[in-house]
Amino acid sequence: MTTVRIRFEKTGEASYISLLDMQRVMQRVLKRSGLPVWYTMGFNPHIYMTFSCPLPLGQESLCESVDVKTEDDNADFSAWMEKLNAIMPTGIHVYKVAPVDKKADSIAFADYTIRYDAAGAVMLDAYNAAEQALVEKKSKRATKTIDLKEIIPTLPYETEGDKVAFRLRLPASGSMNVNPSLLTGYLDMQFGLPASDAEVLRTGLVDENGEAF
Repeated sequence: MTTVRIRFEKTGEASYISLLDMQRVMQRVLKRSGLPVWYTMGFNPHIYMTFSCPLPLGQESLCESVDVKTEDDNADFSAWMEKLNAIMPTGIHVYKVAPVDKKADSIAFADYTIRYDAAGAVMLDAYNAAEQALVEKKSKRATKTIDLKEIIPTLPYETEGDKVAFRLRLPASGSMNVNPSLLTGYLDMQFGLPASDAEVLRTGLVDENGEAF
């Protein structure tokens, strides 16, 4: 049996599909495709799926993935990609299908590009000038206060037409995960830069050596 990684982009309206709904979407798409994916055993068989580092609602990504299993040792993965893309919802595009080469727990960091309207540059300057940026980070076990300035010392933005954009590499491992919503929420609360105005795009996932996942 082979574990297969389906890599896809999730942009536009599809960014508002929650993880739970994304699981349902993939179940339906894989069933409709007729691809030889493996089902779990038991009273309620379903397609085995594992998502890597799923995103919160409203954030776009160029590097989503879901792992499935197949008993087909001679799978044509280019045909898989064609069949999946033919029935995917708008905003979801499969760009690679291949056997798994790295485990999901090798992910250490995520790369993001965040854009605001150009007027937001004043608030970004205010963040850069601040000595600390304390936020509450919630997890299943506890809530703790962290200083974003220790992780994101500055926001080195660039002007792109009527937008300002900056790029970040944030922790994304099982032991430490910092979502950009912590930053956009802080900029909203502290400086009045609406979090809803932030355009968040995840551009890559890397391991602790900086190699692409």
